[in-house]
Amino acid sequence: MSAKMLGACVIGVLAAALAWPALVLAQPRAASSCVTCHVEIGDERLIKPVKEFGEDIHAAKGFDCVACHGGDAKASGMEAMDAAKGFVGKPRRQDVPQLCGRCHSDARFMKRYNPSLRVDQVVEYVTSVHGRRLRELGDPKVAVCTSCHPAHSIRPPSDPKSTVHPLRVADTCGGCHGDAKHMEAYKIPTDQLQKYRGSIHWQTMSAKGDLSAPTCNDCHGNHGAAPPGISWIGNVCGQCHSVQGDLFAKSVHAKVFTEIGTPGCATCHSNHDIKEASDAMLGLGEKAVCAGCHGAADAGGKAAVTMRTVIDSLSGDFDKARALLTQAERAGMEVSQAQFDLNGAKDALIKARAAIHAFRVEPVKTEVDAGLGISAKAYTRGVRALDELQFRRKGLAVSLVIIVALIAGLVLKIRQLDQRPHR
Repeated sequence: MSAKMLGACVIGVLAAALAWPALVLAQPRAASSCVTCHVEIGDERLIKPVKEFGEDIHAAKGFDCVACHGGDAKASGMEAMDAAKGFVGKPRRQDVPQLCGRCHSDARFMKRYNPSLRVDQVVEYVTSVHGRRLRELGDPKVAVCTSCHPAHSIRPPSDPKSTVHPLRVADTCGGCHGDAKHMEAYKIPTDQLQKYRGSIHWQTMSAKGDLSAPTCNDCHGNHGAAPPGISWIGNVCGQCHSVQGDLFAKSVHAKVFTEIGTPGCATCHSNHDIKEASDAMLGLGEKAVCAGCHGAADAGGKAAVTMRTVIDSLSGDFDKARALLTQAERAGMEVSQAQFDLNGAKDALIKARAAIHAFRVEPVKTEVDAGLGISAKAYTRGVRALDELQFRRKGLAVSLVIIVALIAGLVLKIRQLDQRPHR
């Protein structure tokens, strides 16, 4: 789709949204004929929306049925559903974005209820894969607003029961994308949800409680959902992993990967089933991702092995220094300053691992050398602390021997005095 055509679509969508009945401001809750009829008829299909809407964010803000469905909630009987009063009943699926956009695209209207909420959702939706298929192909299976925000039970994203709460986004997207039958016609994988459940991102969010960890919409977008392109997937990952993203963008791999049509970050780390990165991924070992393209004889393979070697040296020295200082601390020696200083080696190790993404030995070695110097100093201070401990123990032992000898001498003297004849 050209930019000109896309602009025309956006204008068309917004114009269609404005063509719906006039906006209805929130009003104090009053008796509604909609609720009365839906409950009294006794059909569960009509009762369910009434029950759900009681906890809907729109109900909490004071909106009633007519805000979306039109009509007259004060009238009784069929008059309440008079088309002349704007009654639309159940909107057609293809009309849902315009219906929701009637309010959600109006900045002045939305400021009355949630000034922080964006008002470009409909515009973004038009550019998404879902929106384009809906408008251009009339695809009845693509997601519309109510696919992710269930009508009558919409909750704010901060609500744990919300379908768009961070912990539930994957299930919401997986409702379609994890359904092989539903997705059959699109010829795309349906194992994304299963893979994501085994990723470090999901573990960080679900087990560690870090709700800022990535889920589907963080990488693909939400209203403007689209698959990351080959040439800019690094920008997607770089939203969180900014240091690695910047280094990779300047590396030789960034250019080569784009030329051969290989996704940057995902080539080594995968996409939905991203595992926790480890040093084992570097080099030419069994678990090394470098070995997939490089061998021991080429420059890339040699660089990978060298980077792995220097990182292992820092990791080993750091662990030895930390273990020695911990031993000294448990023995009662004051080594808190040395332990604090050793954190610098840990920082250097983290920086060295990030520097790998430049795919050059020099930046990695620079960070490693700094860390090795810090680790060596900390180790020396640990050795000194344990030497001092041994000196103290030996001094204590000598002191105890002298004290015991004095006590023994006193005891003997006392006994000698006791054995003298009394005059």
